[in-house]
Amino acid sequence: MNLRRMMGVVTLFLAAATATVLLAQERPKGKESELRTVRGTVVDKQENPVETAVVYLKNAHTQDIITHLSDTDGTFRFSGLDLNVDYEIHAEKDGMTSSAHSISNFDTRKEFVLTLKLDHTKKGGK
Repeated sequence: MNLRRMMGVVTLFLAAATATVLLAQERPKGKESELRTVRGTVVDKQENPVETAVVYLKNAHTQDIITHLSDTDGTFRFSGLDLNVDYEIHAEKDGMTSSAHSISNFDTRKEFVLTLKLDHTKKGGK
């Protein structure tokens, strides 16, 4: 291979590598703007934080459900959620449940902060 051809191949390789790096750096920023976070606290009737409550997040389109246990201070967090999807969220523990909250794709907020109060007896519960 002659030197001129080799320089052309090296230049092409460097251009492709540079483009790949630039695209990789831009993609997370663009993708990040399309995601949302839902976080908050699970509390009992007296407003005390509830540890290990099961928090249910349902995708209204696919009906898929993701769960998370509340932490020792009653907190929970779901991140990386699609802005273009409607969600429904509620919490349960020991036969008690919270009201369901809807998160609409028409609401453009990227972060929702909710308090899920365990103040209803779960149907069919204890």
